[in-house]
Amino acid sequence: MQVVTEVELKDFPLFSKGKVRNIYELDGSTLLLVTTDRMSAFDVIMSEPVPYKGVVLNQITLFWMDRFKGLVKNHLVASDFDDFPEELQKYRNVLEGRSVLARKAKPLPVECIVRGYLSGSGWEEYRATGGICGRKLPGGLSESSRLDEPLFTPSTKAELGEHDVNISDERGRELLGAELFDKVKSLSIAIFNNAREYAESRGIIIADTKFEFGLVDGELVLIDEVLTPDSSRFWPSAGYAPGHSQPSFDKQYLRDWLIAQPWDKTPPPPALPEQVIAETAAKYREAYRILTGSALQL
Repeated sequence: MQVVTEVELKDFPLFSKGKVRNIYELDGSTLLLVTTDRMSAFDVIMSEPVPYKGVVLNQITLFWMDRFKGLVKNHLVASDFDDFPEELQKYRNVLEGRSVLARKAKPLPVECIVRGYLSGSGWEEYRATGGICGRKLPGGLSESSRLDEPLFTPSTKAELGEHDVNISDERGRELLGAELFDKVKSLSIAIFNNAREYAESRGIIIADTKFEFGLVDGELVLIDEVLTPDSSRFWPSAGYAPGHSQPSFDKQYLRDWLIAQPWDKTPPPPALPEQVIAETAAKYREAYRILTGSALQL
């Protein structure tokens, strides 16, 4: 297994490339999703990778998708590399552990964000307006306060390098149709509550996360990454106290280092010190270990 930042599969066309994932088209209905070790923050790709981060993201997503399969179908076709087509076997060192085969879905044009705590951009908006995404919240809350009920705050999907834009439920219903929007909203909250209860039993607080859904032959399925350190805020339960930012098992450590630098959050990013890279990698692996009860063999 090797550190992977770029993937070259000469046998299959590149379907799309995001900040972290490369997607290849195997046939008219099947995609190969490869999660690289590229690291992004503030929608900018860092110059240095975080070793094996992609493996951690992929394996955590597989863990959660298996847990939620009774709540919602997903796009997975195969995750064991031995089950991949013969044409891919020569790429084992690049693909094993960090890739899946998935049904080609039509992604919904809305990201489904669920917030259980007041943090990040939600905290900044609350301080300015007393609410989040137009939803009024009780007064007197502090940073990292637990919300009475999880808050669904959808956003539109931005192009690579751009920022997502928060939208109202009304705008979400315009984009998806009322029935589909209400379905993904209720599913997102149900999945979040299920995951939050489980994670808290393992000593992790899930402060917030985002889900993505798509349609396969008109059927709603869960796609992309699920409850990873890239798409979520994971806090240790021990020592949690509202009123300030929390220690985390996600990319917040990296964000905090970047915020302290003289950088305007546009490319090129500052070079990451080895200590920041190593600490970020360790936090990702620790999140996997705590959630699943086993350590990744990298």
